[in-house]
This record gives sequence, structure tokens and C-alpha cells, in this order.
Amino acid sequence: MINYKIVLFKPIFIVLVIVLLFKAENGKCQQAPIFSQYTFNKFLINPAAAGIDGYTTISLVAREQWIGFKGTPKTHSLSIDSRILNNSYIAKEASVRKKRIWGSRSGRVGWAANIFNDHTGPIDKTGIEGTYSYHIRLDNSLLSFGLSGMFYQFKINKDKINLGDEQYDHLVDGTKGRLYIPDANFGAFYTRKDIYGGISIKQLFQSSIQFGDKGDTHYRYKRQYNFMAGYFYTINNNFIVEPSFLLKIPTSSKPQLDLTAKVYFKEDYWTGITFRTGASIAYFFGVNYDRYFFGYAFDYSFNKIMGHTFGTHEFMATAKFGENARRYKWLNTY
Repeated sequence: MINYKIVLFKPIFIVLVIVLLFKAENGKCQQAPIFSQYTFNKFLINPAAAGIDGYTTISLVAREQWIGFKGTPKTHSLSIDSRILNNSYIAKEASVRKKRIWGSRSGRVGWAANIFNDHTGPIDKTGIEGTYSYHIRLDNSLLSFGLSGMFYQFKINKDKINLGDEQYDHLVDGTKGRLYIPDANFGAFYTRKDIYGGISIKQLFQSSIQFGDKGDTHYRYKRQYNFMAGYFYTINNNFIVEPSFLLKIPTSSKPQLDLTAKVYFKEDYWTGITFRTGASIAYFFGVNYDRYFFGYAFDYSFNKIMGHTFGTHEFMATAKFGENARRYKWLNTY
């Protein structure tokens, strides 16, 4: 019999060792948004996770970095994802106590939509993302694939740029205030009742932006590769522990690794901590009431910047709709 845990985690830990040997740390240029509570909305990291749990999920995330400074990164996301299911698919075919999953063709397709804004200094990136995912049953597990297409507006707020005594700057004044850019993301995701893992590629098109009226300066969005995996260990009827990691490898800067340990209590409360390469940690906690989930994360950096800021704050609110809504995502049912 194949040991899926060994097959999945052996190559993952090899990758982790390689990255740590190269001393992964925060990149100098942040292109893709960072999320501390990534395990609660995996779709934001990997499009293959759209509709993976059979619910219709609406999620709002608001993140503000280094509060106290002007022009620091701010990210806001409003997403919805779901699965095209038969009327009684969740209740009859996805019981947490069943060992096999019997899905129909109509239950294999997931979808998602995301409206987002990513603000950094004088630059705003606002757009919409649509996702198609396909879920394949493999005995007691799922293998999922997802493809996202996005279209966003890249805007330079010229009134927020101080040129000093210069009357004209061809890089600033010669650039259109609004640019419209297409892009795409791709992902694959594997999940069982107690384990999950996936890989995704962000910014597939590597779209470029031309600055200035002379056309001699370009800014390109580089691809980013994400590796995510986690495991659910049941201690007793009250406590479940979830260790996980997220490895981000942008081609524009150095890799970054998030190592996370999370504890659940009676399915309604959770808390955890993330260690992020680049000398920072994130503490988070949350609560579940009926079908609503609320979470908060605080990021603390050990760099000198913390002497001049109130840290980074992230808020999350999620609602899940569908039959058997008390079933929570850590069970990885389908």
C-alpha cells in the first residue's frame, strides 16, 4: 500500500532544506500580496482550491502593513468560491465519517471570483479575478487543478509623488495615469482528510508596464511559485493541531518561507503562530459562530522598522453557506 504522507512530504521537505541552506528571507520588492492567515482561504494562494470543500464561501480580508508610515502596503480582497453540486451532494456524499467519496461529473467543477485592491505608496492595483477549478476523486482523496484569469488597473497617483524643484519628470509625467493589464494564475492541489498540499504559479503572463514618455523604462511582474502543505493531527475530541508551511519563490527577489503551527479547540476557536524568514513572526487567533468565521493576525518584525511603526494587522471574515454548514475546513472533506 502506498503511504501518501511519505510520498507527499518527502519531496516537500527536500525543497525546504534547499531553501533554508540558501538563507531565504524577505524580498526587496513585494509584487504579490502577503497573507498571514493563508490557511483559511487557500484560494488566494492557489486557484485549484476554489470550491474544494463543497460550500459557497464568501471571504473578506483586509491587511495593512507597518501602520504609522505613509504609503505602506495595503491589501483588500473580497472573494466568493463554490462548487457546482447536485442538490444533496454535501449531505449524502461528503459525510465526515465516510471513507469513500462518490462524486458525479456535476460535482467536479468549482469556480471563484475575487475583487481586490493592492496599494503601495503612489501605486494602486485594482482588479477582478475569475477562476475555474476541476476536482478529480482518487479513492479517499482529491486531486484538483485551477486556472485564474485576471484583469486589473494599474494606477499611478502622481499627486502623491514629490519631485522637489523639478517641473517635469519624464518617468512620472510621461506615464499614463491608468494602465489596464491582463494576467493569469495556475495551481494544482491534493487533499485527504488529514493532509493537503499544492503548488501554484502566480503572474503567468509576466506583464510589463512602460514608464516614461521615452519608452526606455519597463517594470515587469515576475512569476511567483508557491508551495503549500499541511497536516491535521487530532490530539483528542477537543484539540486538533495543524502544522503547515507556505514557501514563496518569486523570480524577482529572494524566496520566503512561512512555518505555521495552529491549534483548534472544539471547532469554534483557534490560535497559532507563524515564523517568516526575514526576521518576523505573526500571531493570529479566531472564532467561529454558526457559519461565520472571524480572524485577526498581528505581524511583528524584528527589524529596526518596528521602532517607528505599530506593526502589521490583518482582519478576516468568512461566511460558509450550504448543507451541513457546521462541518469545518480542517476536516478536508469533499
